Amino acid sequence: MAAEPLITVYATYLLASASPGPSVMAIMGTAMGQGRRPALLLAAGILLGSITWAGLAGAGLAALLATHPEFLNAVRIAGGCYLLYLAYKAATSACQTGDLSARTTAKPFTPWQQFRQGYFMHLTNPKAVLSWSAILSLALSPERQARDLPLIVGGCFCLGFIVFCGYALAFSTRPASRIYARARRAIQAGLALAFLSAGLSLIFLKG
Repeated sequence: MAAEPLITVYATYLLASASPGPSVMAIMGTAMGQGRRPALLLAAGILLGSITWAGLAGAGLAALLATHPEFLNAVRIAGGCYLLYLAYKAATSACQTGDLSARTTAKPFTPWQQFRQGYFMHLTNPKAVLSWSAILSLALSPERQARDLPLIVGGCFCLGFIVFCGYALAFSTRPASRIYARARRAIQAGLALAFLSAGLSLIFLKG
Protein backbone atom coordinates (compact mmCIF):
# COMPACT_ATOMS: atom_id res chain seq x y z
CA MET A 1 0.00 0.00 0.00
CA ALA A 2 1.29 3.48 -0.89
CA ALA A 3 2.51 5.55 2.03
CA GLU A 4 0.64 8.74 1.15
CA PRO A 5 -2.96 7.42 1.43
CA LEU A 6 -2.01 5.50 4.56
CA ILE A 7 -0.64 8.65 6.20
CA THR A 8 -3.84 10.46 5.23
CA VAL A 9 -5.93 7.74 6.87
CA TYR A 10 -3.88 7.79 10.05
CA ALA A 11 -3.94 11.59 10.26
CA THR A 12 -7.71 11.67 9.75
CA TYR A 13 -8.31 9.07 12.43
CA LEU A 14 -5.92 10.78 14.83
CA LEU A 15 -7.69 14.11 14.47
CA ALA A 16 -11.12 12.49 14.81
CA SER A 17 -10.23 10.44 17.90
CA ALA A 18 -8.32 13.20 19.68
CA SER A 19 -11.02 15.84 19.18
CA PRO A 20 -13.01 16.51 22.38
CA GLY A 21 -16.29 14.65 21.96
CA PRO A 22 -18.55 12.63 24.29
CA SER A 23 -16.11 9.71 24.47
CA VAL A 24 -13.04 11.83 25.20
CA MET A 25 -14.93 13.95 27.74
CA ALA A 26 -16.15 10.79 29.46
CA ILE A 27 -12.57 9.55 29.77
CA MET A 28 -11.44 12.91 31.14
CA GLY A 29 -14.27 13.09 33.69
CA THR A 30 -13.75 9.49 34.79
CA ALA A 31 -10.01 9.97 35.14
CA MET A 32 -10.38 13.07 37.30
CA GLY A 33 -13.30 11.77 39.34
CA GLN A 34 -12.56 8.06 39.76
CA GLY A 35 -8.90 7.58 38.96
CA ARG A 36 -6.58 5.99 36.45
CA ARG A 37 -7.78 2.39 36.37
CA PRO A 38 -11.49 3.16 35.75
CA ALA A 39 -10.51 5.65 33.06
CA LEU A 40 -8.26 3.12 31.33
CA LEU A 41 -11.04 0.52 31.40
CA LEU A 42 -13.46 3.05 29.93
CA ALA A 43 -10.88 3.95 27.27
CA ALA A 44 -10.41 0.26 26.42
CA GLY A 45 -14.14 -0.14 25.89
CA ILE A 46 -14.29 2.95 23.68
CA LEU A 47 -11.34 1.73 21.64
CA LEU A 48 -12.90 -1.71 21.12
CA GLY A 49 -16.15 -0.04 20.08
CA SER A 50 -14.27 2.01 17.51
CA ILE A 51 -12.49 -1.03 16.11
CA THR A 52 -15.79 -2.94 16.03
CA TRP A 53 -17.25 -0.25 13.79
CA ALA A 54 -14.09 -0.36 11.66
CA GLY A 55 -14.55 -4.05 11.04
CA LEU A 56 -18.23 -3.64 10.27
CA ALA A 57 -17.54 -0.75 7.91
CA GLY A 58 -14.90 -2.81 6.16
CA ALA A 59 -17.36 -5.68 5.86
CA GLY A 60 -19.80 -3.44 4.01
CA LEU A 61 -22.20 -2.42 6.75
CA ALA A 62 -22.20 1.18 5.52
CA ALA A 63 -23.64 0.04 2.18
CA LEU A 64 -26.28 -2.01 4.01
CA LEU A 65 -27.26 0.97 6.14
CA ALA A 66 -27.64 3.07 3.01
CA THR A 67 -30.30 0.66 1.72
CA HIS A 68 -31.95 0.08 5.11
CA PRO A 69 -32.04 3.49 6.83
CA GLU A 70 -34.51 2.24 9.42
CA PHE A 71 -31.72 0.22 11.05
CA LEU A 72 -29.48 3.27 11.17
CA ASN A 73 -32.33 5.25 12.73
CA ALA A 74 -32.76 2.60 15.42
CA VAL A 75 -29.06 2.65 16.27
CA ARG A 76 -29.08 6.44 16.24
CA ILE A 77 -32.01 6.71 18.64
CA ALA A 78 -30.54 4.05 20.95
CA GLY A 79 -27.25 5.93 21.01
CA GLY A 80 -29.02 9.21 21.73
CA CYS A 81 -30.96 7.69 24.62
CA TYR A 82 -27.77 6.24 26.08
CA LEU A 83 -26.08 9.64 25.95
CA LEU A 84 -29.12 11.19 27.64
CA TYR A 85 -28.75 8.61 30.40
CA LEU A 86 -25.12 9.61 30.84
CA ALA A 87 -26.23 13.26 30.91
CA TYR A 88 -28.67 12.42 33.71
CA LYS A 89 -25.93 10.65 35.70
CA ALA A 90 -23.55 13.59 35.29
CA ALA A 91 -26.27 16.10 36.19
CA THR A 92 -27.12 14.10 39.32
CA SER A 93 -23.48 14.23 40.35
CA ALA A 94 -23.33 17.97 39.64
CA CYS A 95 -26.34 18.57 41.90
CA GLN A 96 -24.70 16.82 44.88
CA THR A 97 -23.56 19.36 47.43
CA GLY A 98 -21.04 19.05 50.20
CA ASP A 99 -17.32 18.51 50.40
CA LEU A 100 -16.64 15.38 48.40
CA SER A 101 -13.21 13.92 47.93
CA ALA A 102 -11.37 14.19 44.63
CA ARG A 103 -12.20 10.56 43.92
CA THR A 104 -15.94 10.15 43.76
CA THR A 105 -17.71 8.63 46.75
CA ALA A 106 -20.46 7.18 44.61
CA LYS A 107 -20.82 3.44 44.30
CA PRO A 108 -17.91 2.40 42.05
CA PHE A 109 -18.40 0.54 38.82
CA THR A 110 -16.97 -2.94 38.51
CA PRO A 111 -14.22 -3.30 35.87
CA TRP A 112 -16.68 -4.99 33.52
CA GLN A 113 -19.26 -2.23 33.97
CA GLN A 114 -16.65 0.43 33.29
CA PHE A 115 -15.46 -1.34 30.14
CA ARG A 116 -19.01 -2.01 29.01
CA GLN A 117 -19.98 1.65 29.42
CA GLY A 118 -17.17 2.73 27.11
CA TYR A 119 -17.94 0.02 24.57
CA PHE A 120 -21.65 0.75 24.31
CA MET A 121 -21.05 4.49 24.35
CA HIS A 122 -19.13 4.12 21.09
CA LEU A 123 -21.07 1.20 19.66
CA THR A 124 -24.38 3.09 19.87
CA ASN A 125 -22.94 6.05 17.98
CA PRO A 126 -23.89 5.58 14.31
CA LYS A 127 -21.59 8.42 13.33
CA ALA A 128 -18.71 6.07 14.07
CA VAL A 129 -19.48 3.68 11.21
CA LEU A 130 -20.01 6.62 8.86
CA SER A 131 -16.70 8.12 9.96
CA TRP A 132 -14.95 4.80 9.42
CA SER A 133 -16.55 4.49 6.00
CA ALA A 134 -15.12 7.88 5.08
CA ILE A 135 -11.71 6.94 6.49
CA LEU A 136 -11.59 3.63 4.64
CA SER A 137 -12.70 5.24 1.39
CA LEU A 138 -9.59 7.43 1.48
CA ALA A 139 -7.32 4.48 0.86
CA LEU A 140 -9.23 1.30 0.07
CA SER A 141 -10.16 0.03 -3.34
CA PRO A 142 -12.40 -3.02 -3.87
CA GLU A 143 -9.58 -5.14 -5.27
CA ARG A 144 -7.22 -4.29 -2.40
CA GLN A 145 -9.61 -4.20 0.53
CA ALA A 146 -8.78 -7.62 1.99
CA ARG A 147 -5.05 -6.89 1.85
CA ASP A 148 -5.03 -3.30 3.10
CA LEU A 149 -7.80 -3.36 5.72
CA PRO A 150 -5.71 -5.04 8.48
CA LEU A 151 -2.95 -2.47 7.99
CA ILE A 152 -5.40 0.44 8.24
CA VAL A 153 -7.35 -0.92 11.21
CA GLY A 154 -4.22 -2.08 13.03
CA GLY A 155 -2.54 1.30 12.67
CA CYS A 156 -5.65 3.15 13.80
CA PHE A 157 -5.97 0.80 16.76
CA CYS A 158 -2.45 1.77 17.88
CA LEU A 159 -3.24 5.46 17.44
CA GLY A 160 -6.52 5.11 19.32
CA PHE A 161 -4.75 3.28 22.13
CA ILE A 162 -2.25 6.14 22.47
CA VAL A 163 -4.94 8.86 22.32
CA PHE A 164 -7.57 7.36 24.65
CA CYS A 165 -5.12 5.93 27.17
CA GLY A 166 -3.14 9.16 27.00
CA TYR A 167 -6.22 11.13 28.05
CA ALA A 168 -6.86 8.64 30.85
CA LEU A 169 -3.30 8.93 32.15
CA ALA A 170 -3.01 12.70 31.78
CA PHE A 171 -6.26 13.51 33.57
CA SER A 172 -5.76 11.04 36.42
CA THR A 173 -2.70 12.86 37.75
CA ARG A 174 -2.69 14.58 41.14
CA PRO A 175 -2.95 18.09 39.66
CA ALA A 176 -5.99 17.00 37.63
CA SER A 177 -7.47 15.40 40.74
CA ARG A 178 -7.04 18.63 42.69
CA ILE A 179 -8.70 20.58 39.89
CA TYR A 180 -11.58 18.12 39.93
CA ALA A 181 -11.91 18.46 43.71
CA ARG A 182 -12.23 22.23 43.41
CA ALA A 183 -14.46 22.29 40.34
CA ARG A 184 -16.32 18.96 40.57
CA ARG A 185 -19.81 20.36 40.15
CA ALA A 186 -18.83 22.59 37.23
CA ILE A 187 -17.02 19.71 35.49
CA GLN A 188 -19.96 17.34 35.95
CA ALA A 189 -22.36 20.03 34.74
CA GLY A 190 -20.20 20.51 31.66
CA LEU A 191 -20.22 16.76 31.01
CA ALA A 192 -24.01 16.70 31.44
CA LEU A 193 -24.42 19.47 28.88
CA ALA A 194 -22.04 17.76 26.44
CA PHE A 195 -23.87 14.43 26.73
CA LEU A 196 -27.25 16.16 26.51
CA SER A 197 -26.29 18.05 23.37
CA ALA A 198 -24.81 14.97 21.70
CA GLY A 199 -27.78 12.79 22.66
CA LEU A 200 -30.39 15.25 21.39
CA SER A 201 -28.46 15.79 18.17
CA LEU A 202 -28.51 12.05 17.54
CA ILE A 203 -32.19 11.61 18.36
CA PHE A 204 -33.39 14.55 16.30
CA LEU A 205 -30.83 14.26 13.52
CA LYS A 206 -32.51 14.29 10.14
CA GLY A 207 -31.49 12.24 7.23
